[in-house]
Amino acid sequence: MNIQSYPDLIRAADMQPEPQRLLFVFAAAELPDGATAEQISQFEQGEGGALTPVLCVDKLPAEVADFHVLVAESEQTGLHWDIAFVSAMSGRGGMQPNSDEAEQPLKMMMEQIQAGMVAQFLALSRDGQIIQLY
Repeated sequence: MNIQSYPDLIRAADMQPEPQRLLFVFAAAELPDGATAEQISQFEQGEGGALTPVLCVDKLPAEVADFHVLVAESEQTGLHWDIAFVSAMSGRGGMQPNSDEAEQPLKMMMEQIQAGMVAQFLALSRDGQIIQLY
């Protein structure tokens, strides 16, 4: 299935042969230390910068069928974020993965995002639109 929207993501998760747990890492776009004038200008135009993970959570697809529910929950933390990265974990033997099993994959996601390795994740804007990062 070609995922082109957040509802597509939820449908794809529900269609998998094993139950899924979705992993979300929320990142804030920031200027790197010692940014040049050109980098500052690009950043002000919504380009460039560095992504810093600020929050992570794991959810069952049914818990976040509507992206706005996830956004509202994240806002309760008081932490600002610009991009949500999403990955998924498959269960085994018809059993969904639990939050304890998601802890290490979430840590690895955060490390990869901080290192700029984001191609393997689905990226979403705050309004739930899929975005491409270059």
